[in-house]
Amino acid sequence: MNVSSSAVLWSTLWIGLHTMATIQIVLDNELLAAADAAAKNEKINRSALVRRALQTHLKQLRKAALIEQERLAYLAHPQQPEEFIPWEQISVWPED
Repeated sequence: MNVSSSAVLWSTLWIGLHTMATIQIVLDNELLAAADAAAKNEKINRSALVRRALQTHLKQLRKAALIEQERLAYLAHPQQPEEFIPWEQISVWPED
């Protein structure tokens, strides 16, 4: 297998495993300059920076949704004081 066919094979495999869509977004000049500076500092391209930022933001949204779900569950079914008694008995700090 020569270099050219090897490169084509690798490229085909890569594209098949990592399909991405090309999108267009609008940024103001200040945000674009800050993004470009951050990308340069991180030694990644602008697309990678935007992907990373979006992934981080989506994780934060998911975490916030789970926290809210838990909060609502505790409001619907608040803990009762007697639930703590067994834990208080076993969580005593040892004395030196």
